[in-house]
Amino acid sequence: MEAGYPTTADEIDAAWLTGALAERHPGVEVAAVELLERHDLTNAHARIAVTYADPAAAEASGAPATAFCKLAPTDDRRAAILATGMGLREARFYRDLADGVELPVPRAHVARHDDDTGLFVLVLEDLVASGAQVSDGTWGIPADAVASGFEALARLHARFADADVRAAEAAWVPVLGVGSDYGKVMLRYGIENHRDRLTDAFVAVAGAYCDATPVLHGLWQQGPRTVIHGDPHLGNLYLVDGELGFLDWGIVNAGPPMRDIGYLMTMAMDVDERRAHERDLLRLYLAALAAEGGPEIGFDEAWTMHRLHAAYTVPASCQVVMFPEGMSEARRVFSDAFLARCQACLDDLEVVDALVEHGLAPAPPAPVA
Repeated sequence: MEAGYPTTADEIDAAWLTGALAERHPGVEVAAVELLERHDLTNAHARIAVTYADPAAAEASGAPATAFCKLAPTDDRRAAILATGMGLREARFYRDLADGVELPVPRAHVARHDDDTGLFVLVLEDLVASGAQVSDGTWGIPADAVASGFEALARLHARFADADVRAAEAAWVPVLGVGSDYGKVMLRYGIENHRDRLTDAFVAVAGAYCDATPVLHGLWQQGPRTVIHGDPHLGNLYLVDGELGFLDWGIVNAGPPMRDIGYLMTMAMDVDERRAHERDLLRLYLAALAAEGGPEIGFDEAWTMHRLHAAYTVPASCQVVMFPEGMSEARRVFSDAFLARCQACLDDLEVVDALVEHGLAPAPPAPVA
């Protein structure tokens, strides 16, 4: 336990959880906690079962019988992950914003964070018990579910489109900057070592990103600004009864709404499904945004931004193009599908041409060795 925050799933015991649940489930006493499973991904994940001293009182208060927990990693990545602030932002989203937005997200039973240390802990609704589906990468979000998600995102985007509202209710939400060279190093490694697995368009966009990062980030920041999810790819979404829900709010930021809209279509839909429906879905979103009182964006402007934001799928794939050895089969399947969606949208949306039209000159790709 570090300053009252569990450092491993084993430290989420009855005493700690009783105290942590008190804010949202006052009077509930935990008798026992059983660790059902754990996974170490970017952060430490665990699924727990909870036994209560008074089960009837716990049920009446809405306290969870099972829950999903998210903690900082405990390995040598801990300091680096905490330094990103992703866990802190996600905890703040669940603590300060989630209950007030009309958006399908897991219910938060505990959302604690420490602004000084970056420590955080989340105890969230167990989506397994809720019957949610999260893709393994082999299937994408269907168009009708994307439509429901776009209507939900339109509500979020419209609400925080006013700078005064953001200042009053979400002043802590950052505007993302250019960041570090973390992604560039991996992209260069991928091109140098796995060129045969990358398309010419991918290599050209990667070169533009590495050579003119501030310029590209400037293009991505154009347009109206609001609170956005920032990372709605396939692994950060779920389906319940055909409705789309949103996971993993670690990159929540103040940015242009087309980042969410374009990225969701390119990186969460099956390629053929996106090709068939993306123009209609974009029109649906723009109409929903205007109907919610958000900024009115013309289709041509939105389509241009869709093409430009599609370039972001390249740095988003930086870890994938490392093609690390020793991946589990499940991770390999998801990674391959992630890269396939990225490379398809670069060609479909003529992203290299879009960058050239906006003053960038991607270098011609190196030939396959």
